[in-house]
Amino acid sequence: MFESLTEKFNSVFRSLAGRGRITEANVADAMRDVRKALLEADVHYSVVKKFCKDVTEAAIGAEVVKSLHPSQVLIKIVNDKLTELMGPVDSNIYFVSPGPTIIMLAGLQGCGKTTTAAKLAGYLLAKGKRPLLVADDLRRPAAIEQLIVLGGQLNVDVYNEESKNLSRAKSMDSVKVAKNAISYARENNFDVAILDTAGRLHIDEEMMTEVADVAKAVNPHQIYLVCDSMTGQDAVNSAKEFNDRLELDGVILTKLDGDARGGAALSVKAVTGKPIKFVGVGEKLDKLEEFHPDRMAGRILGMGDVVTLVEKAQQQFEAEEAEKLQRKMARGSFDFDDFLKQMQAVKKMGGMKDMLKMMPGMGGQLADLDLEDGQLGQIEGIVHSMTLAERREPETIDASRRRRIAAGAGVQPIDVSGLVKTFKRSRDMMKTISGGGLGGLKGLLSGGFNMDALSAAMGSGRKIKQRSKRKRKIVRKGKIKRR
Repeated sequence: MFESLTEKFNSVFRSLAGRGRITEANVADAMRDVRKALLEADVHYSVVKKFCKDVTEAAIGAEVVKSLHPSQVLIKIVNDKLTELMGPVDSNIYFVSPGPTIIMLAGLQGCGKTTTAAKLAGYLLAKGKRPLLVADDLRRPAAIEQLIVLGGQLNVDVYNEESKNLSRAKSMDSVKVAKNAISYARENNFDVAILDTAGRLHIDEEMMTEVADVAKAVNPHQIYLVCDSMTGQDAVNSAKEFNDRLELDGVILTKLDGDARGGAALSVKAVTGKPIKFVGVGEKLDKLEEFHPDRMAGRILGMGDVVTLVEKAQQQFEAEEAEKLQRKMARGSFDFDDFLKQMQAVKKMGGMKDMLKMMPGMGGQLADLDLEDGQLGQIEGIVHSMTLAERREPETIDASRRRRIAAGAGVQPIDVSGLVKTFKRSRDMMKTISGGGLGGLKGLLSGGFNMDALSAAMGSGRKIKQRSKRKRKIVRKGKIKRR
């Protein structure tokens, strides 16, 4: 979501490259561009004004550290101020004993509140808790049914008092439903009760009174406001209104995987004073992440987010499997089956492009790079079309085998040939690195995930297509004969 902002920040930093000292003049020029970039990203004006003032005060007169350029000094200053703007880290949930811990979600209609309730239940389930989802949105006709379906996908219980008779459903009292749900959770030993409350398209007195009455009736231990990051400053304005009425404990930003400009993420904490607890980064129920302002600042500045990348890798690779894979790399016996496992892990981790965005220096270079999951699927199709023997011994894949594999995968033989060549080069490279004690790579990604190999494969996928097209054009012109 921050691609445009990242590109503009990088342009500002490049303009300072090669200068020996940060001066008032070049800082003023840089901050003029920074101010424009933030305003275009829909950051609240008061936040932009204070941010630029803080950066300018910290930057003017700062000595350039030996071997560093002014641009690098300013990057550090901006990074620190962005972290401060969005921080501190506060993703902890306070649990009471005996339970249940009551968490109430509020927000406008369409912000993703119901889906977020289910995601939060899944997050707590993974933490060893026993959550109960409470369908207390009695305004939107499909809200209760949606929560029941999502709860079923997670095997999480959903408390609801919906009737097949719609008129009765409309007459239900949200305060009564909330009270009954908490009693049910207490009687059945649930650790957490998550209330999905009603919203409106716009803030109005009726909605605010309803959510305030629910909060007063059940006295939730934490109230989180769910904000749609796609709405920019509107999300910030609604956050302020809810906070004035409900005394929020935190904010959950949704749809950060979309084309949001980032204004809400950079503004909501500064305006409300409440921490961003979690961020939704996808439609799937496991796409809820704890919010870390330092990591987000790194992504905005194109510095990557290696820590999150490591955490995602560790979720997909067990230590024993990683060690086994490491030994195979060192022996040079890494085969297509191992490669396929890594490909599937990459898909579970969000896809190749999302992962590359977390690598330092890659965030601002991917705007025009086409790395879709469909390319991963094509490579998987090629590997699945191989026999077990061919996967283990790619050297046995000759011209006739390439034609058979290509027919099975729906690609051209040259695509198969290109993938096999890339795989062999990657395997040799991994053997060389592992022979020297994989060291940093193993420490970075638990020994199981090899970015270079997968990146090379994806890069080759594009090159294979390009070479294939060029070769076919040359054949049609009669300049060469295809072997």
